[in-house]
Amino acid sequence: MPDEKPTQDPAERFDEMEREVLYLLTGDDLPIWSIEDIGRDLGDPGGVVDAIRELNNAGLIHKSSDGFVFATRAAWRMVQIVGQVI
Repeated sequence: MPDEKPTQDPAERFDEMEREVLYLLTGDDLPIWSIEDIGRDLGDPGGVVDAIRELNNAGLIHKSSDGFVFATRAAWRMVQIVGQVI
């Protein structure tokens, strides 16, 4: 059917979630966010937790012991180079 939306590949959705989290952390709003607030803002708390774990492992965000995250210098530079392309 031509009017049906194609289902999104789970890997593509995960990549998109990582980009959304990273762009949120490097945006003009707040430089530091709680994980719960990011989950509420993006509407997918479970996906946000997974994305934050992977971004932290990649060295693109720092995670504090009290549940807050913020972008690393490398993340800011990456967004400067690539731009926010969603």
